[in-house]
Amino acid sequence: MRIGELAGRTGVSERSLRYYEKQGLLAAERTPGGHREYPESAVDRVVRIQELFAAGLSSSKIAQLLPCMRDTDGGPSAVATPRLVADLAAERERIDRTIADLVRSRETLDEVIEAARGR
Repeated sequence: MRIGELAGRTGVSERSLRYYEKQGLLAAERTPGGHREYPESAVDRVVRIQELFAAGLSSSKIAQLLPCMRDTDGGPSAVATPRLVADLAAERERIDRTIADLVRSRETLDEVIEAARGR
């Protein structure tokens, strides 16, 4: 499929798809005319990349992680290194801290709203 179709099917801009390719996150073949051609599996790959970005991972961390995942089910792969596992555990801890901070902020905001309502 061409880049426009991949963008349409994933809701990701063509510019982002080009960025993913430049970062080594996504691969495309080139037609004789120079157009990008993506395999069907690129849809799952782009969805997975978006999920990892949403989790707060950087493109370099995602590039390390993607070879350790299967596109169709996201399951672990035997190529995950202990260093990558440690890095990902640290990312998870960072996300947990961010969630805790957001919960505290929401609780504070709730208190201010209640006080402003005169309760």
